[in-house]
Amino acid sequence: MAMLSISRRNLITLGASFFAAGALAGCGDGKAAPGSAGASGKTGSGYKIGVLQLVEHGALDQTNKGFVAALDESGIAYTIDQQNAQNDQSACQTIASKLVNDGDDLIFAIATPAAQAVAGATSDIPVVGSAITDYAASGLVASNEEPGGNVTGSSDLTPVADQIELLRQLLPEAKSVGILYCSAESNSMVQVELAEEVLEAAGIAHERYSVSSSNEIQQMVESMVGKVDAIYAPTDNTIAAGMATVSMVANENKLPVIVGCDTMVEDGGLASYSISYYDLGYKAGEMAVKILTEDANPADMPIEYLSSDECQLIVNQATADALGVDISMLEDAQIV
Repeated sequence: MAMLSISRRNLITLGASFFAAGALAGCGDGKAAPGSAGASGKTGSGYKIGVLQLVEHGALDQTNKGFVAALDESGIAYTIDQQNAQNDQSACQTIASKLVNDGDDLIFAIATPAAQAVAGATSDIPVVGSAITDYAASGLVASNEEPGGNVTGSSDLTPVADQIELLRQLLPEAKSVGILYCSAESNSMVQVELAEEVLEAAGIAHERYSVSSSNEIQQMVESMVGKVDAIYAPTDNTIAAGMATVSMVANENKLPVIVGCDTMVEDGGLASYSISYYDLGYKAGEMAVKILTEDANPADMPIEYLSSDECQLIVNQATADALGVDISMLEDAQIV
């Protein structure tokens, strides 16, 4: 199946209370990860890098691993303070303030709410983001081409049109699609609206099903049974973290779910055209190294994207078997 292209220029643009000190310390391990200092790197303990990850789920974990791998392979010396907000916005703000007060040389923010919290806490420390769909629409930069401030990074804009085309190929009889996402995540709306445009052009009925928290996922998916023929779930952090619940309910009710990324397929979704979140994090790590060692200015560093050629078709065999969906035509698919 030919890959459909999506221009980034066609994107749809759109304190907090402190935890107890012991609880905050439990959010990250603060471990040191020293590398050998490069020619332009610092000596001794090296650069101080803070990491704020919104929540634990496969895609964001892979983004984090890719970032660290890029640092290691660059040869710079550094210490890293890993913090996880457990999908709590007030925790994001608390941790962001901590990293700024620690005087980090650079902060890596994984997912939109994490980046928004860090950007709100400092206009001086360089901030590199990742697993963020549209930086401009999220208010993080002046424009994706010319950020203009202290924030830059890599975008996880996925090939939404290809994912909908995949849905049509695997489920040719589908007449209606429910779009499942979290209303609290601004970047999910970018993907939702892109999906609606493609479904509209294909003449497929569609309806939004939004949750405000993970506690609503099971009930929302149950409410879709009998109303839609398939579900589309974009790369939404709340849905990704709760994908086991989504797939449990959907698969029991023979409701196929086309998802936004590979880890969501691994957690029970039927299929996806997915970017590699490891590669996405690695790209962000390369940007961080340039800022730290080459005096690159985030203001002048355009948001970077993975190309459609770097996407992987991935299918869950067990889910396909449970749903009775024929995947034999997907010759180049990675089967999990």
